[in-house]
Amino acid sequence: MSEWKPIKEGKVREIYDNGDSLIMVATDRISCFDVILNNVVSKKGTVLTQMSRFWFDLTKDILPNHMISVDVNDMPEFFRKPEFNGNSMMCRKLTMLPIECIVRGYITGSGWASYQKNGTVCGITLPEGLKESDRLPEPIYTPSTKAEIGDHDENISYEQSIAHLEKYFPGKGREYASKLRDYTIALYQKCADYALRRGIIIADTKFEFGLDEEGRIVLGDEMLTPDSSRFWPADGYEPGHSQPSFDKQFARDWLKANPGNDWTLPDDIVQKTIDKYLQAYELLTGMKL
Repeated sequence: MSEWKPIKEGKVREIYDNGDSLIMVATDRISCFDVILNNVVSKKGTVLTQMSRFWFDLTKDILPNHMISVDVNDMPEFFRKPEFNGNSMMCRKLTMLPIECIVRGYITGSGWASYQKNGTVCGITLPEGLKESDRLPEPIYTPSTKAEIGDHDENISYEQSIAHLEKYFPGKGREYASKLRDYTIALYQKCADYALRRGIIIADTKFEFGLDEEGRIVLGDEMLTPDSSRFWPADGYEPGHSQPSFDKQFARDWLKANPGNDWTLPDDIVQKTIDKYLQAYELLTGMKL
């Protein structure tokens, strides 16, 4: 097959069908506020892929994941080119479960906004008197439905997640919902504890799961990258306000402060963004990219 075309293109990733497997390529595109910017952030795709690989390896004792290989020599010849080296992952095909599995260990973002209104996050009542960015007494699971491109994901309660899964998998809704919740919390706890020892707070993150041919639940998609998680430096962490983060915050802040920016970042902001991604990778893995 000489002509390879992605079967699915997201804002940042491209997915290719490789017969009995998929090849997921994380590009160096960057999106903010659901818009793909005109800049390329070099090495970003490699950071995302290698970070997922690191976490998949660390958590395979909790449950299996979809990763087969990140070595392009294991992939068809088309992918043995510099632009695919390091940022491509060959994965098992799964039947994806239609729930975004979000776990929050700290109160921030939309969770903080909701708590200020009525003391709850996604229908879960939290203790009184929490400050912005406070660590929660224990992590909370706040699933959402996966929206089609262009729509927004909708936060749902755990009970609603049972009903939502039951619609797609009759007779399995309750079993799948409870497994997703338990896996999500277990993955978060192991990885957040690990990250904290390396100087990074994982405030929240989201996982996606699918079923393999035998009907077992398998971790899919990406895992604990700066695109799917909120990473804060533990050094200088101080509840009571928002925290600096290891992600696209530089880019978002600059775009907000410079209306009429035509979705194009200046070079120094691009450099600061990639430096943050690399710093997070090196702190967490203890390796240079």
